Amino acid sequence: MMAGIGLLAAAGGYFAAGTLDRSGGPAAALSPPAPAAETLVGLQRPDFSLSYADGTPVTAADFDGRPFLLNFWATWCAPCVEELPMLAELQRDHARRGLQVVGVAVDEPERAQAFARELGLDYPLLFGLGEAMRVGRQYGNASGMLPYSVLVDAGGIVRWTHLGALDRAELEEQVAALR
Repeated sequence: MMAGIGLLAAAGGYFAAGTLDRSGGPAAALSPPAPAAETLVGLQRPDFSLSYADGTPVTAADFDGRPFLLNFWATWCAPCVEELPMLAELQRDHARRGLQVVGVAVDEPERAQAFARELGLDYPLLFGLGEAMRVGRQYGNASGMLPYSVLVDAGGIVRWTHLGALDRAELEEQVAALR
């Protein structure tokens, strides 16, 4: 029961965070409707531009040529927090084979960066509030709930999307299918 309440609170916070851009205007007016996640599978990945904590810009093209898993998360999202150590382990286990886990924090950069350091996350983290929400929508997260993950192959084709906490065995199957 408490986990369900926490998930609803996290989803509400994620949705609320995405309804305003930095200037206070409605984010929905700034971006087109989100495509359904299942319609993205098999298509070229959407482009995006976010930043590392130091402000260095990052685009989707920076990951071209290798498979990557985009994982949208926040410090206030209990299921997100639970899966972050597993994602760090997945990164270590598959780095030699080229897989890149990329975290997209839908949170205040300072808070998310401090939290990631505490957990020892050793994969790239991108930051943004409204911007990260828009990227999530581009990648099929129309509901605005967290966690949300998207697996993209080395050719830039979206191969899998997943809303909710990740199951390691299912994720491993999806990663293995990329080869």
